[in-house]
Amino acid sequence: MAFEWLHDSLRQLSGIEPQEVHQALAAERRWPRLAADRELGLRVLTIWARTADDRPLVIATRKRSAWAWQCLGAREMSAPELAEFEAWEAAR
Repeated sequence: MAFEWLHDSLRQLSGIEPQEVHQALAAERRWPRLAADRELGLRVLTIWARTADDRPLVIATRKRSAWAWQCLGAREMSAPELAEFEAWEAAR
């Protein structure tokens, strides 16, 4: 799969380097999860994964074509998300 960035999304990364996002997207253990913003009516696919330095990230993406996805943003996992992710990792 190919991932590309919206220029505005790339500029809005806060405290996360683009290479960290690429590391997480290339990680062996990735947990794809659907997410929705009911106010905006927006549905995205989030990818929960860790960087090479073990930093847990959530990356929001949307499908552009059969094999191309667009990265909309990324952030660090919250404490409850991290607990959920660690439980998923332990079950793998």
